[in-house]
Amino acid sequence: MSDNNLSDAQSRLIADQVREELARRRISRKGLAGLAKISISTLEKALSGGRPLTLATTIRLEEALGVNLRAKLTRPVAQGLAPGELGYYARPAVSAIEGTYLTLRPSFGDRDAIYAYRIEISWNDQFSSLVFRESERMDAAFAQSGTVSVPNQSGHIYLVTNTNGQLRLLIVSRPTISGEMYGIITTLQIGRGSQLTPVSAPVAMVPVNAPKDIQFGQIRAGDRCYERYRQYLKRTVDDQFAVFLPP
Repeated sequence: MSDNNLSDAQSRLIADQVREELARRRISRKGLAGLAKISISTLEKALSGGRPLTLATTIRLEEALGVNLRAKLTRPVAQGLAPGELGYYARPAVSAIEGTYLTLRPSFGDRDAIYAYRIEISWNDQFSSLVFRESERMDAAFAQSGTVSVPNQSGHIYLVTNTNGQLRLLIVSRPTISGEMYGIITTLQIGRGSQLTPVSAPVAMVPVNAPKDIQFGQIRAGDRCYERYRQYLKRTVDDQFAVFLPP
C-alpha cells in the first residue's frame, strides 16, 4: 500500500468489505457517501472497480462504518500456502477447485422453486488462499464473498463469509468425477420486518466449463432448466452428501 493509493487488488478487497457492510446494515450507497463525506461518484467508481481507492477515501469509509477495512490487507502470509485456519493447503493441491459454478439451493420464499446463482472460486495472492464471490443473484445487495477452507481431516470444502463475526457457511463435498460439489448451506433468512431466522438447505455447485443452457434467478416448475436443477438438488440428499434429521 502506498502513501496515497491502494493497489487494484487491495481496492477490490476493500470494496468487497464495503458492499458487505452496506448489505448487512441496509445502508444505501448515497447514505454511506454522505456519512463518509465523499461524492457518490467516487464511491460508485470504487465499488465497481472503475477507480482504485485512495488511502484518504478508505480512512473516511472506515470512520463512517466504524470498522477497520485495512486489517486484512496487512496480514502476513506465506505465498502459495493458505494459513492454518484455512487448512494449510498449497495452491497446486486445490487448483481443480478454481472455476465458475452454477449454484443451486431451494428458494426460501417459494418452496416449489429453485434459487440459482453463480459462485466463482479463485486464488487470491493477497490472502494466499482461495476466495469466492457470488453473482447473478436476484437480491444482488446480499451477494456474498469470503474465504475457502480446505482441511484434509474432514474431506470437505468450506465457503465462509465472516462479516464482523456474522457467519454464512457452505459445506460441500470434494468435487465428484464430473466436478460437482454437493452439501449444505447455513445462513439467515429474512423474515417479517427486520427479523432474521437461521435456515439450512441442500446446495449443489455445478461447474460451468463451457457455454450451456443455464438460467439464473428463481426457477419454477415449467421453466426449461427446472427438472435438471431439481435432479442436482435431489442427488444431494439421495446420495447422502448431506443428511437432514427430522425434528
